[in-house]
Amino acid sequence: MGVTCSLLIGCSGELSVVDPAGPAARTISTLWWVMLAGAAAILGMVLVLLGAAFRAKENGDADETAGIKVWIVGLGLVFSMSVLAALTVYGLHVGHRLMPRAGADVVAVSAEARQWNWRFAYNNRPGHTTDGVLHIPAGRPVDVAITSLDVVHSFWVPRLAGKLDAIPGHVNTLRIEADMPGSYQGLSAEYNGPGYRAHVFTVKAHDAEAWDAFMSGAEQ
Repeated sequence: MGVTCSLLIGCSGELSVVDPAGPAARTISTLWWVMLAGAAAILGMVLVLLGAAFRAKENGDADETAGIKVWIVGLGLVFSMSVLAALTVYGLHVGHRLMPRAGADVVAVSAEARQWNWRFAYNNRPGHTTDGVLHIPAGRPVDVAITSLDVVHSFWVPRLAGKLDAIPGHVNTLRIEADMPGSYQGLSAEYNGPGYRAHVFTVKAHDAEAWDAFMSGAEQ
């Protein structure tokens, strides 16, 4: 895994998709590695069969060539289709697990996008908003109700969850959660005009004491 990560963009740092800091992001990261392993298995099998076919052709062995054709159908097709079917079932199962569900400890917040700002509001602290910084409690699931005031944006905190579009006139809900207190980088991962690269925000995860202080207004 370490060798693979050294060859890939985004395997470390604040915007890493395979350095998860929460359960949703961890599930997505696992799915990514499973998909990569399945793709590598299919590619490896295809390369082996391709090499065997070229060797049989060079040798001019009719029996070997006929045998290779059987292997291509038996492994190249059946194996590949089986792997793809398994990956599809696994992906659907994982996707279902990522859907928001009601719970006593779920925190509800909202995210409102515009060019070029994010404004966040908190259901348990009516009337209070923050610009550019979303405050959440660490170790608790948070449902983010996402919308936009102008064009389509995209809410994404790679280390905490997948991304979800912010659509004008529509609300999409994303479940995020941070394992530990800390700051996590977020961004709008949707091109929405000149300046979109600076359309970023921060998620600040608090421990229980700091979260209670924020909810009571002692911390802004």
